[in-house]
Amino acid sequence: MKSRKLLFPALLALLCATSAAADTLFPVQMDGRWGFADKAGKLVVNPQFDRAEDFSGKLAAVRLGKKWGYADGTGSLVINPQFDSAGPFREDLAAICVDGRNGYIGADGKYVVNPQFAEAGPFAEGRAAVKLDHHWGFIDPAGKLIINPQFDEVSEFCGGLAAVKMGKLFGYVNAGGKFAVNAQFDRAGAFSEGLAAVRLADRWGFIDQTGKMIINPQFDDAGGFVKGLAPAKLGKSWGYVDTQGKFAINPQFDDAGAFAEGLARIKSGGRWGFVDVQGKFAINPQFDEALDFNHGLARVGMGSAFTGAFTGGRKIGYVNPEGKYVWNPNK
Repeated sequence: MKSRKLLFPALLALLCATSAAADTLFPVQMDGRWGFADKAGKLVVNPQFDRAEDFSGKLAAVRLGKKWGYADGTGSLVINPQFDSAGPFREDLAAICVDGRNGYIGADGKYVVNPQFAEAGPFAEGRAAVKLDHHWGFIDPAGKLIINPQFDEVSEFCGGLAAVKMGKLFGYVNAGGKFAVNAQFDRAGAFSEGLAAVRLADRWGFIDQTGKMIINPQFDDAGGFVKGLAPAKLGKSWGYVDTQGKFAINPQFDDAGAFAEGLARIKSGGRWGFVDVQGKFAINPQFDEALDFNHGLARVGMGSAFTGAFTGGRKIGYVNPEGKYVWNPNK
């Protein structure tokens, strides 16, 4: 699936990190402007931004014109729009971009690490991936390089290891930058629940943190484990396997994501819905796009112009686990 596939080089943390706000609010869009609603669908911050992202901690990245800043739960700008791009706060720091260079700010908007990198990912387990001179390395929260730039692609640290690519092959390094699992795979995903999906000779299997193959390569694609289940593709269909590599939910879907808050988004008949851990439909396929459940709601979209990144002429909404709209995309 497009939004679940490997984390290179965008450094998306789908399995190792979650975002939370003191008072959970959700970005919503009305007539081309963005604001925030609460879990009940009540508008809390009137639409006033050109774009708004999810809260991470007490702040959410918002865009006015071409510049990004950060707003609090009242909609007040805490950090004025001044950045070309702005990421979520992770471990108290947020990656930002100014004039093509990337650095990190604290919640007060002050630079903790000056913009100097070609690319920069969010912090995870005390380290963030940064790109210098066409190669990736890792810095600590003070901006000190603790793993020198030497890799062609990287993932975030998860469970003490990060997937990295050197040349044509992937392996895993530890927090000190030493290979814990030698580069030997065609592709490699992040560890979750002690296992990571890897590809060898066009087939996906799962290894443990020593590099031992726990589930032999046999799938056409695979994702990460959540509570003992991982999406896996056999032929043209997706299902879910257990930690023994056996299908707990038979392959039957056009696409499938990892479980989140007890439900997993799947695609069937060209529409997205959600299944429970038994593989039963909790929400029938009916959406043009859907994202994972987070804080009790899932963002869904309707309309041919909708995209998973929620850009362009989208119509977004939110549903609860019963499939009822909290925020209707036709608002």
